[in-house]
Amino acid sequence: NPVNSVVPAMAELYKKKGLDPMKIIGITTLDVVRANKFVGEITSKNPTYINVPVVGGHAGTTILPLFSQDKAGKTIEADKIPDLDKHVQNA
Repeated sequence: NPVNSVVPAMAELYKKKGLDPMKIIGITTLDVVRANKFVGEITSKNPTYINVPVVGGHAGTTILPLFSQDKAGKTIEADKIPDLDKHVQNA
């Protein structure tokens, strides 16, 4: 995704200007927010305290949420993960 490709360059520009590069978000952040929301719904936990990393691209099956890397996400039964993957990918 072109937006994600620009994020590292913008972070360097922000640093040079004395700005906080952590204020820049790429499109993958949207996938993270979605994954966190869906895990919160399934586990009845507040999504604010959920942090499911997402790797890959930002199109369909290239989106790969790593549910096992989050405390709440890892409690989801393994047989539910494929459907949850699709839910994040198609949201």
